[in-house]
Amino acid sequence: MQPPGFDFCPDRSGMQRIAGVDEVGRGPLFGAVVTAAVILDPARPIAGLADSKQLTPRRREALFDEIQEQALAWCIARAEVAEIDRLNILHATMLAMQRAIAGLAIAPDYALIDGNRCPTLPCPCEAVVKGDSKVAAISAASILAKVSRDREMLALDAQYPGYGLAAHKGYPTPLHLAALARLGPTPLHRRSFAPVRALL
Repeated sequence: MQPPGFDFCPDRSGMQRIAGVDEVGRGPLFGAVVTAAVILDPARPIAGLADSKQLTPRRREALFDEIQEQALAWCIARAEVAEIDRLNILHATMLAMQRAIAGLAIAPDYALIDGNRCPTLPCPCEAVVKGDSKVAAISAASILAKVSRDREMLALDAQYPGYGLAAHKGYPTPLHLAALARLGPTPLHRRSFAPVRALL
């Protein structure tokens, strides 16, 4: 049974292990795109799941630990900047989602993917628009991906001072664009993205 507010219920007759998949970091100019896949345990429901963007950082951190402790399986995966620049952000995101599913300790019977398209997977899958607010497993995946990427941006802020990564997480805010113009791109800036490409 899904928590209140999660009402997306496709016919999954006979399917016991349903993975939710989501990504964080398609829009930034800096850093990897991070994905996660989660198979929740129906016997251990997690209260408070929601789209990660609607939760406070403190609540996301608490749910991050709870999801890892109580899910049947989870995996956090990524596609690196070089892969984004080589493949484009859409295909790199699909690759990172494939890696998240492949990294699950339990193979899913079915996968529900946040968004409007699915990667090629070894199991049947379905895209769910706004899935992070409709499907508990996708919500859990969004939380794992966002907390993981946000933590990485905090660490990289110390490695690349002056860009404000801790504040904007690599997104093209005025602060970030001004720092980029002043300091130039780092090795982790996406050279295929127009604001970075213009400075090269």
